Amino acid sequence: MSRQPRAVVVGGGIGGLTAGLALQLRGWQVTVLERAGELKPVGAGISLAPNAQRALDVVGLGDEIRSLEAWEGDGGLLTPKGRWLSRADPKLAAERFGGSIVLLHRATLVDKLAGRLPADAVRTASDARLLDPGDPDDPARPARVGTPEGDLEAELVVGADGINSAVRGALFPEHPGTEYTGFTTWRVLVPPLGRPFTQHETWGPGMIWGTHPFADGTVYAYAAAMAPAGQRAPGGDERAELRRLYGSWHDPIPAILDAVEPDQVLRHDVHQIAEPLPAFHRGRVVLLGDAAHAMAPTLGQGGNQAIEDAVVLAHHAAPDAPLDLPGYTAARLPRTTAIARKAMTVSRVNLTANRPLIALRNTAIRAVGALGPAFLLRGMDGIADWRPPQREPYAAPYAARTQARAGTARPSQDRSTQT
Repeated sequence: MSRQPRAVVVGGGIGGLTAGLALQLRGWQVTVLERAGELKPVGAGISLAPNAQRALDVVGLGDEIRSLEAWEGDGGLLTPKGRWLSRADPKLAAERFGGSIVLLHRATLVDKLAGRLPADAVRTASDARLLDPGDPDDPARPARVGTPEGDLEAELVVGADGINSAVRGALFPEHPGTEYTGFTTWRVLVPPLGRPFTQHETWGPGMIWGTHPFADGTVYAYAAAMAPAGQRAPGGDERAELRRLYGSWHDPIPAILDAVEPDQVLRHDVHQIAEPLPAFHRGRVVLLGDAAHAMAPTLGQGGNQAIEDAVVLAHHAAPDAPLDLPGYTAARLPRTTAIARKAMTVSRVNLTANRPLIALRNTAIRAVGALGPAFLLRGMDGIADWRPPQREPYAAPYAARTQARAGTARPSQDRSTQT
């Protein structure tokens, strides 16, 4: 009987955990190494589009995520004074792309993914280093990863260690890495407002604000503004900075700013990989998520693409067939490169501070919107309608194997929580 192949995933974020789960379901022995002392994702919320939901179907989580869908009303794009630029039609979007967008806390998704993995599969406080990428053509040369507990050898190493990926740097030391996009972001969570509001994104001169609810009524808001790299609010008071920039904008933005706790504002400069990598693999090592294709958040696809990466990798990593990392690169590099470039183009449009260009942009949006919501949805064609290469979920075979190893049926080890 052949030995179970081993995979080491460096990084315990959304992409890394999805990859770990997908590979586990494919029959790999998986170890996920997270540098932080706990699985604590950066960022308050994540929007999962239908493409990511279909990817999560492959690992048995799609329907559970869809059950968290919160918003059924309208929404759209506004000016800072509250004037409509365009209105959204969630039903039309669902028909076009095969589902609605689900907004949830990143911690909720991380908990649900980690809850499907064996308890001993995830190691926190483990600062991993790639020591040897290995050779896929030489069974005697696995990849090797150094950890505080000792070196690990594996037939596959997954670099899911984020935008400042050390694995990427080890694989492609000649690559220039990431660059600053020119804008910074803020994210906040506040308790339910206790009154209705319109889900929206608002575009001002060189600034954006968005307001969306979670399933429990918690309000997630985000903002973006053009700013020098590394700039921070005087005295570190980012709430005061948000009030200065957005306090005069339309309702409910002032109410949200009043409800924000001063120490609960997350601010991060946005970086991207502007020059695509030559490949997403080398040796027995593969990159996914921000480590492979960090992009601007203006299409809401960063985390979605990491989830796609994970299930496509598992598709090319059948344990009873040769590891096909070139196939993974061929499937993912062109797609993510195109989406990253489109995200940057969109950010230049919606974050412009040029008044004549703003007037032209807003007029064009209204004109297109007058033709119907379907015209505005075309920008996500080829993105939100993506489908994974495999049709059947991996969850059922995994459950059968788990029960066979245990010798008896037992409840799922789902340690997930909802926000």
